[in-house]
Amino acid sequence: MIDLRFVEKLIDMLNSSSASAIEVKKNWWSTTVRVSKSGGFANADSVTYQISPSAPAATNAAPTAAGGAPAARLASTAAPSTPTPEPATPAEPPSQLLDIKSPMVGTFYAQPEPGAEPYVRVGSRVSPGQTLCIIEAMKIMNPIDAEISGMIKEIAVQDAQPVEYGQVLFRVDPHG
Repeated sequence: MIDLRFVEKLIDMLNSSSASAIEVKKNWWSTTVRVSKSGGFANADSVTYQISPSAPAATNAAPTAAGGAPAARLASTAAPSTPTPEPATPAEPPSQLLDIKSPMVGTFYAQPEPGAEPYVRVGSRVSPGQTLCIIEAMKIMNPIDAEISGMIKEIAVQDAQPVEYGQVLFRVDPHG
């Protein structure tokens, strides 16, 4: 639960800065709070506060901008005038590539053993049931098989790199 005194402090901080919004985010064990002068959050002048889960919300706020920069720097460089519109860019067509994601946490291996040829390369055609890589988890080698057919367009991880659950390993063009 969010302490109302903390929200009041956020409002005071917002009023004393040139930023137009503050957003508080905590991970799965937490709550999100947004405070805005204008009512919208599409403005680039917003400030984000990341709060550590073990500390009380009102005492351990670490202000950061969206890219991890300190919020104080963002507030001091934020322009109080209206933002200039960006030039229109042609919209990219939606990607036709399908992602093959890691089903577990572990270490990605592109080949069955050191020095061997990799299971697949960019440009390789794959079919369902074909082994694409191995993920080592808890000293067990788990082969990862293709569930779709197509052509490998991208290998998103490097050999012997740690991977997370749901991390994209390969991008496949099903029409290739």
